[in-house]
Amino acid sequence: MQQDQNQLTATMSQRIWRDWKGFIAFIFVMVVFRSAVADWNQVPSGSMLPSILIGDRVIVDKLAYDLRIPLTMTRLAQWDDPKRSDIVTFESPLDDRLLIKRIIGIPGDTVKLENNRLVINGVTAEYKKLPQQSLRADLQIPFSHTEIFLENILGEERQVMLFRKPRKATASSFQAVTLIKGQYLMLGDNRDNSGDYRTIGAVQRSAIIGRVENVAFSLNYDDYYLPRGDRFLASLK
Repeated sequence: MQQDQNQLTATMSQRIWRDWKGFIAFIFVMVVFRSAVADWNQVPSGSMLPSILIGDRVIVDKLAYDLRIPLTMTRLAQWDDPKRSDIVTFESPLDDRLLIKRIIGIPGDTVKLENNRLVINGVTAEYKKLPQQSLRADLQIPFSHTEIFLENILGEERQVMLFRKPRKATASSFQAVTLIKGQYLMLGDNRDNSGDYRTIGAVQRSAIIGRVENVAFSLNYDDYYLPRGDRFLASLK
């Protein structure tokens, strides 16, 4: 009786494997692909406004800088280092949460912030205020409370959002810091509403997961989760 039961179990296992092996292989390949090659991440907060909107699903290139063992942070090979102004995903030094910010300082840089004016290696950023009529209508931040500027420094240009009266929760200034080997300084483009260097400190090179250059697609949470057509595969700066 026991032998018959074992044979039945073996037969059922073989049948299940035969029927489902293709699906199991697909799932395995997808897990490996998303872990080591490329992934898409939801952006639930506004810390990278106006560059990345709430509801964007961004594409993370995990092969931009190095190759890691799937499902781990162990690096097998490295062919590039993150650059100043890259948008990257990384593990927070505080609690290992996945964050997305912009690299402002790379190893060797000296960076400081003075009343929301960025200074890198002694060079002060230039700011040009953008007219409100040129901005998106679905940024989900009241324009009466914010202003958007074009920030230009060391040949890099991007839009940053500032509150007219900075929130007390986010410091609009910090003292000059010189980054040592393997350290990167991250800030959100929404400078007065971002948990970045001012909260988590410098980020180690080993914690950086990948580079973000495009939006996969975007859902407008304030409009019945309808997709934003102009965000499909949109390029990010």
